[in-house]
Amino acid sequence: MTRIIAEYLLETPYPLEEVAAMMAGEQSSGTFVRVAGETDELRARSAAQVLDITSVADTQEPTLHSAYVERKNKGGPFRQARVRIAYPSENIGRNLPTLGATVSGNLYDMGETTGLKLLKLEVPASYRARFELPRVGIQGTRKSIGIFDRPIFGTIIKPNVGMRPDDIANLVDQLCAAGVDFIKDDEVCANPDCAPLAERVPAVMDVIRKWRDRTGKNVMMAFNITDETDAMKRHADLVEAEGGTCVMASLNWCGLSGMETLRHHTPLAIHGHRNGFGAMSRHPLLGMAFPAYQALYRLAGVDHMHVHGIGGKFVDTSDEVTEAARVCLQPLSEGGPDDQVMPAFSSGQWAGTLPKTLEAAQGSDLMFMCGGGILAHPNGPAAGVQSLRDAYETLMSGQTLANGAKTRPQLAAAIDFFGAR
Repeated sequence: MTRIIAEYLLETPYPLEEVAAMMAGEQSSGTFVRVAGETDELRARSAAQVLDITSVADTQEPTLHSAYVERKNKGGPFRQARVRIAYPSENIGRNLPTLGATVSGNLYDMGETTGLKLLKLEVPASYRARFELPRVGIQGTRKSIGIFDRPIFGTIIKPNVGMRPDDIANLVDQLCAAGVDFIKDDEVCANPDCAPLAERVPAVMDVIRKWRDRTGKNVMMAFNITDETDAMKRHADLVEAEGGTCVMASLNWCGLSGMETLRHHTPLAIHGHRNGFGAMSRHPLLGMAFPAYQALYRLAGVDHMHVHGIGGKFVDTSDEVTEAARVCLQPLSEGGPDDQVMPAFSSGQWAGTLPKTLEAAQGSDLMFMCGGGILAHPNGPAAGVQSLRDAYETLMSGQTLANGAKTRPQLAAAIDFFGAR
């Protein structure tokens, strides 16, 4: 039997074994009492199985409120444990939303729990084979841009919103002249009235084609096509017709179904933006951790995944960003295909954060996106891009950035300007 294994962090004042069994039953063949038709044969075929329970800690106060626990006047200790549950894939079929509902779903609402977080998913290779692979992935992205021996250095259109199509095209022109590899829309700029995609895509692609003809370099532009599903398909068609190579979508707001439909529809690289993920992840005993989250959206076939940035402006610790990058760079299933996706580091990045980023990714297969790190460089965007290349070349030569800055003025300027912030 093929099984998908989910690992949780659970907190409950009830016996761990009982609550884990309730979790398995609730999300497979059972409910809180045995019902008609729930035969032993059906249970043997379809019931989820608790694989193991590992105690973590006890606390005297509940992490989260539960009206059920309060009504039952149940006090501490509140036990925390890691619980692994195996779900038969036959219960789910080739159905990503139902997979999500199975491994998460009502579990978060079970009265016996005062904390629950989905930590990771183990997807067998035979089940992974039922879903889309990345159409472009790491090597396809490198081939499209023509960069094979270093990170992909990119930036974000800023200001986030408000510019007209001509203004955006002019900025893209400056960024192409500066030598950037990758440009993306901001997550809040998709199809605004001031710069609709119908006007913005042709204007920007006219600039990118101009630079491609002039230099041979094909800058990848991730157009934000987040929308309802049919509109996303139309937007992707427009980008493809204009010679574009990448589209971006906000994963949480398009959902698993929307992303899977988009993947079926377009051959373009899909840049997966995880904005809103913090609402799922920040609480230590509620929601979903990134290893589980990325597994679901990789089954939808995305090519790039945001992992935030080390030393950036967001809440993630260095360890959390490192874990996120490394799971993206591993095959999703043991013995499965090479389906790695390119981690996209972003948020407060500049030349000075590159060393720890390379260490986190254990190599250069990454997107390193710098908004201010390029656009706010004191000597201009071209100097910002050069400071990133200087930083990488310095590190590859075995020097520290401080030593490299002695002979590399744009790196020195970046350190003086951003390092003081």
